Amino acid sequence: VGADSEQVEFFHVPTNRGWTRDFSPTFVKKSTSLSTPGKRTKNADSVAAIRFRFSAWAKYPDWPLDDQASGKVIEALGCHAFAPQWQGRDVVLEGGSIDGNGRGCMLTTEECLLDPHIQIRNPGFTREDYQGILRDYLGVTHTIWLGKGIAGDDTHGHVDDLCRFVNPTTVVLCSENDPHEVNYRPLQENAERLQDTRLENGEKLNVISLPMPSPVIFDGQRVPASYANFLIANAVVLVPTFNDPNDRIALGILAECFPDRSVVGIHSVDLVWGLGTIHCLTQQQPVK
Repeated sequence: VGADSEQVEFFHVPTNRGWTRDFSPTFVKKSTSLSTPGKRTKNADSVAAIRFRFSAWAKYPDWPLDDQASGKVIEALGCHAFAPQWQGRDVVLEGGSIDGNGRGCMLTTEECLLDPHIQIRNPGFTREDYQGILRDYLGVTHTIWLGKGIAGDDTHGHVDDLCRFVNPTTVVLCSENDPHEVNYRPLQENAERLQDTRLENGEKLNVISLPMPSPVIFDGQRVPASYANFLIANAVVLVPTFNDPNDRIALGILAECFPDRSVVGIHSVDLVWGLGTIHCLTQQQPVK
């Protein structure tokens, strides 16, 4: 509503699934030049695309169209692009597994990137390897490692269902008050990790608790319902809601976090049955 149709461009790209966040290009912005390890490109466009590979969260076999979609979008946009490699290998990394403050600090989880047995994206990669990749390709100077993600998360620990930056110095972190709930202990542990966390400039991180909705079950399976899966757009923040009493509380908290934007709840019960919501469906592109 209110969008200027002349400012909207459509690209028809075949995919295996609709979770655009995880297989789309990740965009970076630099004012004068862009660089890769050992190489610097002068006078490059200020916006470039980073094409990480996608393997359906190292879980499903139907991913080739998704993996190709990123390249097709980059070709259609005509922007400068980098294809990350580390130790001579292409790097698999999903957009939902990271969240940054735009100043060099990045959130991620050990469950997603470092689990040695489950859904291994890049076999053999260590914490230091990932920090090197994030540094060289996304300009990350400081990585904050959380532990586990929320119950029902098919991706095995994506941070965009757990903890998100709302400004360069503040995050919202999902919390659970019921000690009998499966999310209670993992979320408490993540809160403990963030108590004394410092940002890239040494400043203390400000942490705001964001409630969890009641468990959402579909066909006997718990699905990853979370208010943290919101999308920050130019003038609005779109927040998934679940017909839950905590919807109103979560929207109020996020409205205080984004005083310069309208915070709008989007009914997402049917959407989360597919194991994702609004942030998972989208990928932002910065202005050149």
